[in-house]
Amino acid sequence: MSTRNNDVLRAVYTDLDGTDFSAGRELLSSAGFEVSYLDSLDAETIVAGADGASALLVGYAEITRSMIERMPSVKIIALMSMGFNHIDVDAATEHGIWVTTIVGAATEEVATHALAMALHLTRGITFSQQAVVFDRWNERDTLVQPRLSELTLGLMGLGRIGMKFAELARPLFGEIIGYDPFIPDTDETREHFAEAGVRRVDADAVRSQSDVLSLHLPLTNDTANMVDADFLSTMKPLSYLINVSRGGLVDSAALRASLDNSHLAGAGLDVLDVEPATAEHPLLGHPRALITPHIAYFSGRSEAEYVRLQAQNVVSWASTGTPDTPLVSLSAPSTSTH
Repeated sequence: MSTRNNDVLRAVYTDLDGTDFSAGRELLSSAGFEVSYLDSLDAETIVAGADGASALLVGYAEITRSMIERMPSVKIIALMSMGFNHIDVDAATEHGIWVTTIVGAATEEVATHALAMALHLTRGITFSQQAVVFDRWNERDTLVQPRLSELTLGLMGLGRIGMKFAELARPLFGEIIGYDPFIPDTDETREHFAEAGVRRVDADAVRSQSDVLSLHLPLTNDTANMVDADFLSTMKPLSYLINVSRGGLVDSAALRASLDNSHLAGAGLDVLDVEPATAEHPLLGHPRALITPHIAYFSGRSEAEYVRLQAQNVVSWASTGTPDTPLVSLSAPSTSTH
C-alpha cells in the first residue's frame, strides 16, 4: 500500500442515512486506514472533514466541483450506489480523482421490485385492498384489469437490472421488447437479447407498443426529464409506467396530468425527483400512483454488499492503484496524497 510518508491513510464517510457501515469500517481499518464518519450532507462540513483524507466514501451527499477543488488530498470518491448524478464526475476526473460505483449488488432486488410493481398495478391491488377496507366488497374499478399474458413489457435500458427483469417476467408477459441507446448493435448483443427473449426496438416503438414500460437508465444530461408530456402522450393508452432507476428521469407534473386524464392507467415509482417527497408533491397520494421510498435495492444481503463493495473499492485502490469498479479509468493511477 502506498502511504503519505509513513502517515496512516485516512478514509472519511460523509453520510449513510442510518446504514450500518461497521463491516466497511473494519475492512478499511484492516487495510491500514484511519476511518471517520461525518454523518452530514453539508458541503462545508464535508470539505473540512475531508482535510488530509485520501478516500471519501459517499452516501447521498452532493459532491460539487467547488468542493472537489477544496479537497486536494482526496484521490478516490467511493459511492454506495450505482447512481452517480450527485457527483461532479468531470471535475473529479480532471483532478485525477477516481469515482467508483457499486455494480450488481442489488440487481435481483431492484428487478424483483419492478416486477412486483408491475403485478400490483396490472392486477389493481390497491383498489381491491381499499374496497375491502372500506366495506365495498363487490365494487369494481372503472379500469378493467388486463390479462398479463396478453401484454407487452417494454424495457428502456437493457443492462443488468433490465435484463434480470426480463428474465423474471418472461414466463408472465406475452412479449418483451427493449431499447438501450448505450449498448452497441452487434452480432453478440443481438444473440444475447434473442436468447433472453427480448426483441430490441427503437425508442419510439418501445414507447408506443408497451403495455408496461419500465425505466432502467442512468440519469444524465440527455435523460433528465426525458419522460415529459410529449413522451407520455406517445405511450400506449392505458399503459403503465414503472421507474426504479432515477427520479429525475420523469417530469412529475406531466405524469400527474397523464394519470389524471387516464391516458396512463397507473405508475409504479420507487424514485421521485424530490426525496423525501413533501405533501405537496404532485404524485403523492394519487390513487393511480404506487410509490415506495427508494427501497427497491434493499434486502439484508444487498445492504451488506453495498457497504462491503464501497469499502473494497477503496482498499483495492490503495493496494493496487486501481479500484474495482471505476466510472472512468484514469490514465495514471495514483494512491499518493498531499
